[in-house]
Amino acid sequence: MDKVKKMITSPKVSVAAFVLAVGLLLFSSIGGARAALTYYSENYSTRVEMFDIGVTLQENGKSLSWRNYDTNASDGTWDESAGRLLSTMLPKGEDLKIGAKYTEELDVRNSGTINQYVRVNIYKYWVDADGNKLRNLSPDLIKLNLVNLKKDWILDEEASTPERTVLYYSKLLESGTVTPLFADSLIIDEMVATKVTQTRTEENGYTTITTTYDYDGVSFCVEAKVDAVQEHNAEDAIWSAWGRRVAVKNNVLKLK
Repeated sequence: MDKVKKMITSPKVSVAAFVLAVGLLLFSSIGGARAALTYYSENYSTRVEMFDIGVTLQENGKSLSWRNYDTNASDGTWDESAGRLLSTMLPKGEDLKIGAKYTEELDVRNSGTINQYVRVNIYKYWVDADGNKLRNLSPDLIKLNLVNLKKDWILDEEASTPERTVLYYSKLLESGTVTPLFADSLIIDEMVATKVTQTRTEENGYTTITTTYDYDGVSFCVEAKVDAVQEHNAEDAIWSAWGRRVAVKNNVLKLK
């Protein structure tokens, strides 16, 4: 019990929220995808016990990554798994095709024992062969199609950038239930094949023009991070954990 109390009050382990960070898809192959699981650090504390909360990211109807308190453990551990986002998007042996539309249905399940409010952060970006982020290449060409906006999911335009999209589920997510989809497909825009850089060199009276494809040899990355806060004192919990002012009335969340 003393150990549990210590964890609840520690800013390094959240009772109000945590993050599932899921997925890195390589441009050249699905097999290179990887995922990471991290905590969402915050300082909000309540009387809600740590083992009550849990959340799962689902991909195409199957649990992909989750973090739930392990009710079978007595030492305050968690049952957690970090799956590989997009790892099953292509049939085995098939190469990714530019411009092709692939099914990528993403939603969130409350796998804990208390009701909660949910936020999703989606990141899209490009990296070079060494994993360095390429900020000069457009995330907009990585087209993860968002669905059920306004009715079920709220786009936080103030917090979103070309690289990051922030979504809030507008309703209370009860224990054991699943949100409507927030994404349903993925396309790599055909425009990647038209983006080129030309350089001119002069030598011995001759002009040489070299054309380089901007997206040649790079990888595209997609991450989905899911946060959950408990129903109790939700407005204060969300402000403390996520730094966002919201209004909650009749179990409906609205951004201020």
